[in-house]
This record gives sequence, C-alpha cells and structure tokens, in this order.
Amino acid sequence: MCVTERSHFVARKPKQRANGTGSIYLRAGSKVWQMAFRVNGNVVRESSGEISKKKAEDKLKQRLAEIQTGTFCGSQFERTLVAELAEDFFRDYRINGRKSLDDVEARWQLHLKPFFGLMKASEVTKDTLRRYVDHRLKQEASNATINRELAALKRMFNLGLGDKVARVPKFPRLQERNVRTGFVEDADYTKLAQACSKEGLWLRSLFETGYRVGWRVSELLGLPVAQVDLLNRTIRLEPGQTKNGEGRTAPIDQLLYPWLERCVIGKDPDNFVFSRDEDGFRPVRSLRAGWYRACIQAQLGRMHCPACSAAMAGTSCPNCGKETAFKQQRFVGLIFHDLRRTAIRNMVRAGVPERVAMTISGHLTRSVFDRYNVVSEGDLHEAARKMETRVEQILITHSLTHSPEELEKTPEKMPKILPN
Repeated sequence: MCVTERSHFVARKPKQRANGTGSIYLRAGSKVWQMAFRVNGNVVRESSGEISKKKAEDKLKQRLAEIQTGTFCGSQFERTLVAELAEDFFRDYRINGRKSLDDVEARWQLHLKPFFGLMKASEVTKDTLRRYVDHRLKQEASNATINRELAALKRMFNLGLGDKVARVPKFPRLQERNVRTGFVEDADYTKLAQACSKEGLWLRSLFETGYRVGWRVSELLGLPVAQVDLLNRTIRLEPGQTKNGEGRTAPIDQLLYPWLERCVIGKDPDNFVFSRDEDGFRPVRSLRAGWYRACIQAQLGRMHCPACSAAMAGTSCPNCGKETAFKQQRFVGLIFHDLRRTAIRNMVRAGVPERVAMTISGHLTRSVFDRYNVVSEGDLHEAARKMETRVEQILITHSLTHSPEELEKTPEKMPKILPN
C-alpha cells in the first residue's frame, strides 16, 4: 500500500499594523480605498480618493504626519471657506447686539475679503497671515489698523473652532506706535469753545459735556432727554448704551448745567439731547464737518490733500493742484475722542479719586485708564516748579547756598562730606 505524504501548510496571519498607524480597507462594491485612524482618541474614517493601494498608503501617512505636527484638519474642515466663517462672525455680532458690527463689516469688505474671501480656512497659515500684513503695510495701513483686522479674522476662526475649523493659526501682532496722546490744553479750551459756539448750540453743548465727563461721542449723540436729571444734576447711560454694556452716571457741574438745560428745555423725554433742530427729533448723525471747522479756527487742526498730503486752505491743493471738496479732504489734528483723554486728565489733576474717575469715564481696567491719563509738557514743568519750591525750602531751612556763585563766596557754609 502506497502512502502518500501530505504537505502541511501553516496559514500566515496578515501582518498587523502597529498602534497609531491607522489602516486602509475597501468597502463592498467599491474600488476606492478608505482610511481609518485615531485623532484625540476618536476613530476617524475618511476616503483616500485613490484606487491605488500604494497611493492610499501614502495618503494615510500624510494624515498621520498632520496629526503628529498638529496641522490635521480633516475632510469636513478642508471644505470650509473663510467667507463662511465671516458670515457666522457677523451673525454672532447681530445676535449679541454688538455696536461695532458696521466697523467689522467694513474691514471685511474693504480689506479682508479681497485677500481671504476665496481662500479655504485650512489654507490660512502663519505664513499666509504674514503675507497679508506685508500686503497691508505696502498699502500704508497703520499697525493699529492691521491689528484690528487680524483680531476680527481671529475671532472668526475661534467661533468656528471644532465645527468648521480644526485649529486656529498663530496670528501675529504688530507693535502699535501710533497710540494717540492728544488732549485739549488749558490755553486752548477758550479758543475751541468759542469756535464750537459759531457752529451752533448743539456743538458747543456737546463739546462742554465731552470735556467734563469724557464719554464717547456715540454715547453722547444717542443720549435721550429722559436720562438727563436736572433736578439731581446727573446724566446717565443705561446698560446696553455703552461700549462695555454697563450703565454709568456722571455729575452735572455748575458750568455744564446751563448748556444741558438749554438742550433739554421744551423737549419730550424720548427726544435727543443733542440735535441740530430745537425740537430734538433729528439726531446729529455726524459732527465731523462742524468739529473740523471749529478745530481749524482754533488752530488745533488742518485739512490735507488726500492725494499728496499737503496742507490745504481751500478746495485746491497748493502742491498738486487737485480740486477736492472739504468733506473729501483728510483732517489732521484734534479729534473729539481726545476730549475723553482730556476729561480723565483734568479729573485726576483736580484731585478726583482715580476709582471715581474710572467710574465716570467707564474704564474697567487700570491699564487702559492709565493710557488715557496722559502727562503733558505742562505737567512736567509743573512738577519741576514743585520740586524747585521743595528744594528752596530745604536750602532755607539748612542755610545752604542757592547758586554756584554763592558757593564761591561762602564755601565754608557747605556741609563737609566725610569719608566712610
């Protein structure tokens, strides 16, 4: 009997992939390889879009590398456009009643959209943001303006984080060297007050109020008569009427009282305090033209040609000859917001406690309050005068000399410095 020897074959198990290296597989009836890998402990399944196993493996390695370097976005995030993030950003502003909605929409339409509008959110990297900064600097935008634009863009990414974007890129921040330090000196107050009077009661009263309480122009222009209490001599802003959303109250001093009295007398409670008409139905939409004329008359500002930046006295530029209407010219000088800085400085110099001054002006943080509490050249001279008085008192008390000439005459009166 012939015994046939049988060969014994041991079936080899497919080689298992190491943990953290993911896997690829085919779905039934499909030739496209699928990928599976873990991100933060969660399994992510994604089509490789490849029918070649080798190319699918390469795509998987790419995804794993992105996870390791923190640049992984995922297919659902890769399709998100920056324009979609902008729409969500504006919707959030409208829902929360943010007063700066018009401002951020203008920044998007004029500058951010032309650069990022058609770009995918995953394509916005640190290098992309640097190119945008360089682009805006070539357009002669200030560092502060660029920072505000980047802040709006960063807010868009933060709102979409987790739903539409997987990460927020590193945003640069430019050093701001153009922080305003303007304010109204005591010698300029009378000239500016008289110039505002020529524009009308509304501007003079607005100037006097801003000069004393330091409120923002938007807060003053929207102030209704009902919030001016002449009996208790206070004016107040309700919660939601201020930039930080908190209400506040300011006193009406003896000099401000007659100006506010003339603005509210005969008006209904819901009328505007500051209005061009006597009835208060028509609010002041913009005070720029009147304010510019007043500052020019008080020699606190000048109009410049928008084309060559030369100073202008009329509609024709003396440098380039271009005709430009007054409203289209560029104003350089004191702005109304400088009154906010002036009021804070005056309150501190008058001895008002800083905590009380911050409550009146509406500053929540000490750092911003200190930035508005500007030290002028006059303050420095006043400090020198006080130091001079103090040193003179010391000299008189101790019978010391007052000048180098006297030192030559009476050297014996100088105190001797003994060695240690």
